[in-house]
Amino acid sequence: MQRFFYCLLAITFLQSCEDVIEVDLPMESPRISADAIIRLDTSASESTAQIKLNLTSSFFEDLDPVSNAEVIIRNLDFISDDVLESNDIILEEVSPGIYEATRNTSFFTSGQLALFINFNSERYYATTSFVPTSPIESLVQGEETLFTGDETEIIISFTDDGTRDDFYIFDFGFNEYLVTEDEFYQGQRFEFSYFYDDVEPEQEMTISILGADESFYNYMNQIIVQAGGDQGPFQTPAATVRGNIFNVTGVENPEDLESIGQTNSFPLGYFAVVQEYKNTITIE
Repeated sequence: MQRFFYCLLAITFLQSCEDVIEVDLPMESPRISADAIIRLDTSASESTAQIKLNLTSSFFEDLDPVSNAEVIIRNLDFISDDVLESNDIILEEVSPGIYEATRNTSFFTSGQLALFINFNSERYYATTSFVPTSPIESLVQGEETLFTGDETEIIISFTDDGTRDDFYIFDFGFNEYLVTEDEFYQGQRFEFSYFYDDVEPEQEMTISILGADESFYNYMNQIIVQAGGDQGPFQTPAATVRGNIFNVTGVENPEDLESIGQTNSFPLGYFAVVQEYKNTITIE
């Protein structure tokens, strides 16, 4: 999706000379970027965890998929009557850089979950717990516009759960995200407008609402600002934002995260397990 930017350009034509200015762009060693946001439909009996691993190269360059990594999710509080049922799931590489495994949904929604990644003699570790959310109640196409008059307004409404402090992440597709918290509408129905541009009649739009804890909310808020809406939140940002994944190479007890200092070889990305609700609207 294109976004609208307005600026005043002062253009001076110089016929006598043209100088080529070379800019030294910052370079850094390759590091892993993990899109480890697991979205759950809690009405399903089974859920598939998908994690995407990429390797950053240099500034402004694309990411390369990470193959042949070991990726494990462990439920640290898992208890089963079946001695053969493991508290680990091993994610298999189904295509370059994409790792998946399927397990009962309850495995992901109860207890503390840990992510282990082993790649190129480096070990990475993160922990999280499932975060619920509230369903989208309605999507309605509005009639308001913004700047050009060609934008399409979608009015989204949902009701916040008043029994807890909630943070929300909205996924509008096209790598467009929005974050909000319930500080000013706790336990109330909340409605807001989102504007698309370059959409056509009969085009189907899917909007998702994701649960988030405060840490994930803050992370996404930072990375959305840096990405400027023009790239996905797990592509290389203009400045490095640290997530909740640690480099634990050489650490005897990675579960003691407070004792682990972040080094310059920390990975990018975030590990979260969240409830997701989706609604679809067809543009008129």
